[in-house]
Amino acid sequence: MLYAASLLALSATASAINLFVSDYSGNVTTLSLESSNGNYSLTKTHASDGCFPNPSWLEIDAANGLLYCSNEGLETVNGSLSTFSIARDGSISLIQNTTTISGPVSSTIYGDPSGRKALALAHYTGSAVSTYLLDPFTPGNISLSQEFTYTLDHPPPTERQLTPHPHEIFTDPTGEYLLVPDLGADLVRIFCYDSETLKLTPTAPLKVPAGSGPRHGVFYNPSGFVGGATYFYLVSELTAKVTSYAVTYLPHNKGLEFKEMTSVGTSFLFNIPEQGAPAEIAISPDNRFLVISNRNTTAFTLPLDGGVSDSLSTWALKDDGSFRFHQLWPTGGEWPRHFSMNAVGNFVAVGNQNSQSVVILERDVQSGLVGEPVAKITLGGNVTTVVWDERSALGRLGS
Repeated sequence: MLYAASLLALSATASAINLFVSDYSGNVTTLSLESSNGNYSLTKTHASDGCFPNPSWLEIDAANGLLYCSNEGLETVNGSLSTFSIARDGSISLIQNTTTISGPVSSTIYGDPSGRKALALAHYTGSAVSTYLLDPFTPGNISLSQEFTYTLDHPPPTERQLTPHPHEIFTDPTGEYLLVPDLGADLVRIFCYDSETLKLTPTAPLKVPAGSGPRHGVFYNPSGFVGGATYFYLVSELTAKVTSYAVTYLPHNKGLEFKEMTSVGTSFLFNIPEQGAPAEIAISPDNRFLVISNRNTTAFTLPLDGGVSDSLSTWALKDDGSFRFHQLWPTGGEWPRHFSMNAVGNFVAVGNQNSQSVVILERDVQSGLVGEPVAKITLGGNVTTVVWDERSALGRLGS
C-alpha cells in the first residue's frame, strides 16, 4: 500500500517518469513523460539498436535493474534475446545478445522469487517455447535450458493457422505454472516446472474451439490473494472474443482445469467491422477492471488530425468472475498491439503499431474510465511494446 500511495503522490508532484518502447525500426527507446503545471509531454531521451532488427517484446527485471528484449527476426532465420542494464537516467547498455529460435514475441521471468530464476520465451514463427537460465552471480548473463517445438496433427481451420503460433507466455497467480496461448493450434499450452532445475514439464492444455486463435490471457483473483477463487480471461484474435473460465488447481501440481463461463465480442455491441483483432488484455492495478485493446476496428475519428482510431474496451469485474461492459474508448491511433497501465492506474500507455506512435491516456482510477490523451509521440517504426519503468518513479521520491 505504501508503494502505491507513494506512486500516486508522485503522479501529482514528480517531474518525469520513464517508459521503454520497442519498435520495428530496430530500436529500444527510452521515453520521458514529463509534467509541468498540469501539462504533460513525451520526449525521447535514449535509444539503443542492441535488439536489432525487429524488437517485439520487453520484459523488465526490476530487482536486478535489467531489461530483456526479444527480437522477432521477421526476415532472418533466427530471432535473438538481448539483455540490457538500466541506468538511473533510463539509458540502457547491452550486456549480452543470444541467438534464439525464430519469432520470439513474448517472455516472462519465473522461478523462486528469492532464488534461482529463468526466462521463458514464446516463439510465434518458430512454433516453439524456450527457456533460459538467469545467472544469479552475473546479472544479465543467460544460458539456454530447454526448447520445445511443435507441429500440427490436424488440418488447419484457417490460413492464419497453418502451423502452431505460440503468442504469449506468462505465469499463473501462484507462480507454479506457465501458460502459452497458441494462436495456430487453438490451445493454451500449460507447463509446471521443477523448483530446483527450473525445467518445464507439459501438463494438459486448455483446448478452445477450432478457428479461435487464442492470443493473450490474464488471471483474476477477486480477493486479491492467491488461494481463493481464480478465474482466467482469454482473448481470441481470430474470433475477436474474450472468454472467461473458472479455474481449478489439481493436487500435486498435476495441472489446471478450466470451466468456460462466458464468451463475448471484445468490442461489445458497437458497429465494429467483423474482422476486428483484439491484441492485449490486462487487469487494472486495483483488481477491478479488465481492459482489452481492439485492432482493425477504427470505430473513432480523431478530432484534431481527422485520422481514425482503434479502441480500448473496459469491463467491470465481479467477484464471481463475471464481467460487464463498461466503456469503449479511442487509443489515439491504429492497431494498438500493446498497452500497459502504470502502477497507480491513472495512465495507460498505448503502442499503436501501424501509427508508429505511443499515446498516454489519462484514466480515472475510481470509475475505471479511460480519458483524453495527455501526450503522444511518433517513433521510427511500428510499435510493438511499451512498458513503464516504475523504478524511475521510486527513484525520484527522495530526489
